[in-house]
Amino acid sequence: MDPEIIRQLIETGIPGAQARVQSRDGIHFDAVIVAEAFRGKLPLARHRMVHTVLGDRLGGDIHALSMKTLTPDEQ
Repeated sequence: MDPEIIRQLIETGIPGAQARVQSRDGIHFDAVIVAEAFRGKLPLARHRMVHTVLGDRLGGDIHALSMKTLTPDEQ
């Protein structure tokens, strides 16, 4: 899967989010996601938001996703 597609999915699914997604092999991905929507949420809740957006692609096209989820103030 193309990291650009993942970036677009995240930014579309979490309004106002900005994501940077990288991969060396097309199945393992690293993402840094900044969104105001994460404010007041614990890391697990933030990750769940991203998992919801990516849906069935996780465990399929996306074998592994390592992510940092930050609010704009935490960058």
